[in-house]
Amino acid sequence: MTTLLKATPETCAWGYFDATLPPVAEIDSGETIVIETVSGSPEQLPPSGGGFHVPPELLDIHAKSPRQLPGHILTGPVAVRGAKPGHVLEVQVLDVTIRQDWGWNIIRPLAGTLPDDFQTGRTTIIPLDTEAGVATLSWGLKLPLKPFFGVMGVAPPPNWGRISTIQPRAHGGNLDLKELVTGSTLYLPVHAEGALFSCGDGHGAQGDGEVCVTAIETALTGTFKLTLREDMSLHTPRAETPTHLITMSLHEDLDRCAERALRDMINWICAETGLSREDAYMLCSLAGDLRITQTVNGNKGVHMMMEKALLQL
Repeated sequence: MTTLLKATPETCAWGYFDATLPPVAEIDSGETIVIETVSGSPEQLPPSGGGFHVPPELLDIHAKSPRQLPGHILTGPVAVRGAKPGHVLEVQVLDVTIRQDWGWNIIRPLAGTLPDDFQTGRTTIIPLDTEAGVATLSWGLKLPLKPFFGVMGVAPPPNWGRISTIQPRAHGGNLDLKELVTGSTLYLPVHAEGALFSCGDGHGAQGDGEVCVTAIETALTGTFKLTLREDMSLHTPRAETPTHLITMSLHEDLDRCAERALRDMINWICAETGLSREDAYMLCSLAGDLRITQTVNGNKGVHMMMEKALLQL
């Protein structure tokens, strides 16, 4: 059974996660859901008459759904029956497709990885050719499209209250991990009844770091298989692709991020292979890749990648 969840003022939350937000859809563990998302505020719309398709639901959300906190427009939350705090939600990304023929990117003063270097704000509308699979940048470069969701998360712990979507935390959220394309799997620790999964912040393409604050921001449709994993216990998100295991860490300090992502990878390798911590540590030094996920969301991100083939998985 597959459920379709459209983006509407009734199914979207603008700027926040909140464990008290009632679900807009409910599915059984192991079922598939298709979720449509939109992106951007009125300031990021293309000029009228420019020939671009603007999803009408985006304008409807702008008119009827005030932004509660600075952040992204999320579709959801989706409850998974039986999910309880302490469980893990497995999010299989079965498909990601772009829903419109344009994206946007912004630079603004006092933001980004170089907050003092760019003192003039700029919004750039970027044409997207989904048939050719490219974005055309303003100087003519054809950049390959590699769509993924910047934000995928469950409800935060109830005692956190309502939180912005901008800072990624233990519940996931604004991870901005460009490896989470079609065919990847994200594992999220559950903090509230039903898990309450939401997604948004669609990206057409992004580099590690997302240094100017934004990627190619656009509207996406995602097809997800959501499965409860009572056999797992996590305190921070993990992911995997067909070829790699990925650990993630989120902290204001990049050094702490690197340490935590490495420590979690050592633990994962030991659990999967029976190697000693010393051997796992050595393997991470010889073959693991620490990468900067993003540096622009308050809590920065580092992820570590390890080839599954090296672990005989």
